[in-house]
Amino acid sequence: MPTPKDFVCPITSQVFDDPVTLETGQTYERRAIQEWLDRGNATCPITRQRLHGAQLPKTNYVLKRLIGAWRDQQQPQRRPSPSPSRSPPPSTPPPATTGMEGDSPAPPPFIVPIKAAATSSPSPEANTSASAPSPTSIIAQASLSSAVAELRAAVSCLCTSEDLAQSERSVLKIERLWRDATAGGSSDAKPAILAALARPAIVNGLVEILFNSVSAQVLRVAVFLLAELASRDDAVVQTLTRVDSDVDCLAALFKKGLAEAALVEMDLAEALVTTIRRGEDEDPLKMCVSPKAASVILLGQILVEAAGAADSSTSPVPRSALLSERFIRSLAASLEAEPVEERLAAMRILLRCIWEDGHCRSSIAEKASLGAVLDAFHAVGDADKIDIVRFLYELLKLKKRSAPERLLRTIKEGGSFSMMHTLLVYLQSAPPEHSPVVAGLLLQLDLLVEPRKISMYREEAVDCLIQCLKNADFPRCQLLAAETIMCLPGKFSSSGRPLARSTLLKLARVKERYRQSQDLNAARADGEDEMEEGKAASEWERKAAYAVVSHEFGLVFEALSECLRTKNAELFTTSLVCATWLLYMLSLLPDTGVLGAARVCLLRQFVVVLRSAKHGSDRVLAMVALRSFMNDREGMHDITTYIKDVLKTLRELKKSSGLAFEMLKLLSDGQESSVDMWSHKEINQVDCSANGEVTSVVYLKSYIFSGHSDGTLKVWQFRDGMLRCVEVHDTRDLVQSLAVASAVACFVPQGAGVKVLNWNSGNSKLLITEPQQEIDLASGTLGVIQSGSKRILGKASPVYALRVHDGLLYTGSTPSSSVDGGASVKVWSCANYGLVGSMATAVEARSLVVSADLVYVASRTAAVEIWSREKLARIGTLQAGGPGCRVQCMAVDADADVLVVGTSDGRIQAWGLT
Repeated sequence: MPTPKDFVCPITSQVFDDPVTLETGQTYERRAIQEWLDRGNATCPITRQRLHGAQLPKTNYVLKRLIGAWRDQQQPQRRPSPSPSRSPPPSTPPPATTGMEGDSPAPPPFIVPIKAAATSSPSPEANTSASAPSPTSIIAQASLSSAVAELRAAVSCLCTSEDLAQSERSVLKIERLWRDATAGGSSDAKPAILAALARPAIVNGLVEILFNSVSAQVLRVAVFLLAELASRDDAVVQTLTRVDSDVDCLAALFKKGLAEAALVEMDLAEALVTTIRRGEDEDPLKMCVSPKAASVILLGQILVEAAGAADSSTSPVPRSALLSERFIRSLAASLEAEPVEERLAAMRILLRCIWEDGHCRSSIAEKASLGAVLDAFHAVGDADKIDIVRFLYELLKLKKRSAPERLLRTIKEGGSFSMMHTLLVYLQSAPPEHSPVVAGLLLQLDLLVEPRKISMYREEAVDCLIQCLKNADFPRCQLLAAETIMCLPGKFSSSGRPLARSTLLKLARVKERYRQSQDLNAARADGEDEMEEGKAASEWERKAAYAVVSHEFGLVFEALSECLRTKNAELFTTSLVCATWLLYMLSLLPDTGVLGAARVCLLRQFVVVLRSAKHGSDRVLAMVALRSFMNDREGMHDITTYIKDVLKTLRELKKSSGLAFEMLKLLSDGQESSVDMWSHKEINQVDCSANGEVTSVVYLKSYIFSGHSDGTLKVWQFRDGMLRCVEVHDTRDLVQSLAVASAVACFVPQGAGVKVLNWNSGNSKLLITEPQQEIDLASGTLGVIQSGSKRILGKASPVYALRVHDGLLYTGSTPSSSVDGGASVKVWSCANYGLVGSMATAVEARSLVVSADLVYVASRTAAVEIWSREKLARIGTLQAGGPGCRVQCMAVDADADVLVVGTSDGRIQAWGLT
């Protein structure tokens, strides 16, 4: 039969799939006319009349139903004749369709399937060869015939009636017949009803009901029928998705609250979340897939596609919706659902929630039942297996140690099969990018037992991590392996961030410099009273470290050494944390016999990091690692071969780290007289000879104050190794014994008394007029530390210099004194004024300055002697001036790194420790 002209699009010359009738009365295929308009045309292709509508009208469902009926009529004519071996054709031919009369479409033909027809009208040959039918089969056949007849009438009404109420009643009747057929248990009824309803004309009729009906019951029933048909026949899915407006209609119904319409994923993420949050409400229609299950599966697909999109920065679901307690509780219940697809989708959504905000991890761990997920591991493919492993691995990143250990025992014992053996088999065939996380989970499961016992699971897991670290061809694989090792200590913040780096920085006793330390303080503050948690965490950390370092006699250190040479900044930083943690744990573990291997592989690497790392925290980590080597005599000896590089950095770090100060003490022990240990180098000098001699020098913060014999007081800024004069004051008096505070400066003038200079006004005032005045300001009494003997021309043992440091008073005098064997520098206790030591130098101590480690002594010559403050032993000498020059004053900065010297020839010199 030729195709009717009205059924063919004039543009595509094909039968309509989605016909739209324009305002000019002409009908076109939607895609074809849309492309015509997109090209800039604004007129009808046939009539050339201008189109005023900005959007295309809705689908012409009247024409679409006619086309569907016409197609149904063509199918029996195209069906090939049955072979002799098949059942004979039905004895009753299908009713012929009437032609179109006016606008009233002809009812679609209804064809009983061959199998059912053959059963109702068996051939004579079959009657003679088969036994007589039973009464039950006769009754069932009669019921089927009655249902088919009733269904034919309902379908005809749905497809032809122009009365919406009558069409709605037909939908309800079809739903009743469908339920009767599916619940009756007849083997012939369900295929017969399905074949009758899965036709395009009937599917389009149900979709038209969705567009026009306002009855919630009818809408639910229509969606139910479409879902049931689509789940059993792919042709129905093709019919629904052939026209975009059909899918848009279902999406609109779902957004308005019709949960049964959860069949598509067109901008429905928020509505899907609402359905999931509502949970397992009563489903009166008993659909093939519950609304919640469909929503979970669809939302899982949406989130997976969004994560893999090029622009994944914008989430299709608001963050607050994903993290709501009710939503997580409902999803956790889906982990126990019967369909494996729903379990996996719920797991992926929960994993996305964890990645969005790790604080929800503990809530998920409390609510989730993992037995069904573990059982699903054996029935899914590799892509789903790695998602399950990632989900379990992320759940273990909990703040309290007891919680992840309970989860590990659940994973180990909760499944129907041995999870450890299953993971081992999967690990042996997993791709490189999946191996680290699988090995990490397997290793943690094995650590539940005594780590000193031999275990093939542990050997395989650790060996896999080490091989991944060595796999330079896959940097991503190396990074994942390093991150897995970094998580093994089992210390995490409330959001699941590893605290290994923070813990190690805390060991360096850094003074509020690194943010990680603050996170660690917050993490520990909550658990200070939980002694059991602390013990469990320490025990776990020791077991994890022992399992890694004892494998193949410390092979992991060789792998980490290679990673520390990489140019990948992220891999370098993570490997640095791992290596530092393992070295620190070696000092806490019993003798493992691998410290020598660690020293050979990593000592030089850590010295390089300490000397040249760009980030201060990396240098601190290297310092912590080197401190672990110093517990061993051989390690201390090897470190001294790099003494210059180590000392320079330690002196910089001691400003903010107590560990650096401690290491300096250990390195200086027994090497106080070493010139290499305390070598100095001249940084900068300025010539102030125009102002006479330099009589006083004071170092305050980053400024140097110098007093001169012509009454000039200069202020210098010391930055980047350069001295730059920033202020000059004229005091009109010789500036001696200068002392500087934030607002004023005091000095001894040429005559008697003390002058005070106000920095703001620049005025000076004579404060003390007496030639000599020694008094205790607190008690108002005089005190004598060392009594001198007067001679005709002067005192026998004059004191030229005084310095107070760390509760001790240092005095400098002439070596001609008979007290203490002629020592020119003596050390007194400020508590009881008792003599506690002396420095037997042969020079006259005209000037003294004391730092944390050293004492500098200047004499009438240009030499400055350097002494150890702890051992009172001489280290070396600085030559600060030329012949005939003498050092008159000295000062040292607060960090004891820079020595400033003033000489009689008007020069100011700056010396630094190298």
